[in-house]
Amino acid sequence: MNSRSKQRTCLVTGGAGFIGSHLSQYLISQGHHVVVIDNLSTGRLDNLAGIDQRDLTFIERNVSDALPDLDGQEFAVIYHLAAAVGVRLVIEQPIHTIETNVRETSAILEFAAASKVPLLIASTSEVYGKSTKTPMSEDDDVVYGPTIFSRWSYACSKAIDEYLALAYYQQKDLPVVIARLFNTVGPRQVGEYGMVLPRFIAAALASRPLEVYGDGKQTRCFCDVRDVVDVLPRLVSDPACCGHVFNVGSDESISIGQLAEMVKTSLGSQSEIRSIPYDEAFGSGFDDLRDRRPDLTRLCQAVGFSPRYTLEQTIRDIAADMMDKDSVVAEASSP
Repeated sequence: MNSRSKQRTCLVTGGAGFIGSHLSQYLISQGHHVVVIDNLSTGRLDNLAGIDQRDLTFIERNVSDALPDLDGQEFAVIYHLAAAVGVRLVIEQPIHTIETNVRETSAILEFAAASKVPLLIASTSEVYGKSTKTPMSEDDDVVYGPTIFSRWSYACSKAIDEYLALAYYQQKDLPVVIARLFNTVGPRQVGEYGMVLPRFIAAALASRPLEVYGDGKQTRCFCDVRDVVDVLPRLVSDPACCGHVFNVGSDESISIGQLAEMVKTSLGSQSEIRSIPYDEAFGSGFDDLRDRRPDLTRLCQAVGFSPRYTLEQTIRDIAADMMDKDSVVAEASSP
């Protein structure tokens, strides 16, 4: 599909972020024109550098501020990925977290409902809170910690997003799908907001200690972003998926301690692995989930999801991306 007149236009909020930029790139590769809204609070223009700019319209604003100027523009589908993300950011900026997640999602739902545009809302496995059930299924109960700990404000705010989205489906017939993402990882992800894998990889490449928070026995499931963005369009394009929540990710568990060892082995690093108490890393009262593994039955039945990238491959690709960016910076700063 080469003709601009034949292109379908997709709106991606948070499209300069880690996942959003990969999704934008994927949609353009499928022949679509993409309009990105991103205030660059955590997103980066560099993430969009590899995209053909003729197929991309970038708007640097908050979602709620940008939408009035888009009234009357026709979109084939909307992907709402704009959100406050990362454990450290959530703990340090709880007001920003709550207001960003709830206010911007409310704005995009109202905008999409005006013309019944199919909408995918990116949610998170954090919604399950402190649930000890494993694997986690979409209809399970959720359990949160006390409100005095901002740790749980992200989970609660994203749950409100889900409630609101499903209410729009029920009351206003908005074709909306919710994707609960489980630990999405890959090239372009950075560790400064608390993302564990890029933090480990950056440390290993710099021969610094890999800092494992807690005892390292807590388990997670990591899925490559390139597998995730392949499945999102399939979910939102299927009318049978509307009004439903889907876990999206890998269901292969690994402990954080084992992850640190895998990073060292995959990259041939001699870095030591150092344990850091939660209180030292995040302050007193930090509460974490021991195990987080999704039940992917609903997703597999709906779209036949099967990840292609191994965790070892993802680690190597993230490392290559980091080293490439470091070499570009070095060249730019050299006299």
